[in-house]
Amino acid sequence: RKLAQDHDVWAALTKTLWIAVSSTLTSAVLGTTAALALNRWRGRLQQVHYGLIYVPLVLPEILTGISLLLFFVASGLRLGLFSIYLAHVSFCISYVAMVVLARLQDFDFSVIEAARDLGADWWTATWRVLLPLLAPGIAAGALLAFTLSVDDFVISNFVAGPGATTLPIYIYSSIKAGSPPMINALSTLLLVITSVAVWASQRLLRERT
Repeated sequence: RKLAQDHDVWAALTKTLWIAVSSTLTSAVLGTTAALALNRWRGRLQQVHYGLIYVPLVLPEILTGISLLLFFVASGLRLGLFSIYLAHVSFCISYVAMVVLARLQDFDFSVIEAARDLGADWWTATWRVLLPLLAPGIAAGALLAFTLSVDDFVISNFVAGPGATTLPIYIYSSIKAGSPPMINALSTLLLVITSVAVWASQRLLRERT
């Protein structure tokens, strides 16, 4: 009941969801494009491309946060919700790309060739055949990106500016002030939401077209 009446919590939740949804949509588009490029073309440039996609997966979050903070300060970008959005996109792209790339490993491209033989142009074959078949993988990657964005604290804490308090940052601040009981309720709700999102992502990955 106290949690439902706390306006600060809902303000932080609104900002968190705005960042998570927008960064997930952007990452789904860019990550899918990156996966298609990595699967289709080979060469030294693609090796560099793969390295750029893979590095955020293994780089410690604190180093990512510091690097992004230095980059934003050097470029003159004002820290706030937009800087958090850019930071989340920078690491969510990698997760979407890897999930979609794994889906493409077993993809039968003969269906694309069949569509082209039947008169479909490249654009029609992509929208009517390729993307629907890749949809479970794209959705799984998007759900994973959404979960990571909602739960992220370390990177967000570095690149957040005044008035850009996300839910994880708010929870951390509240715990430092004495851990009110409503934080336990909020943490439980977050655990349920992220668990459902991860379960749905795994379920989609196991689907076979």
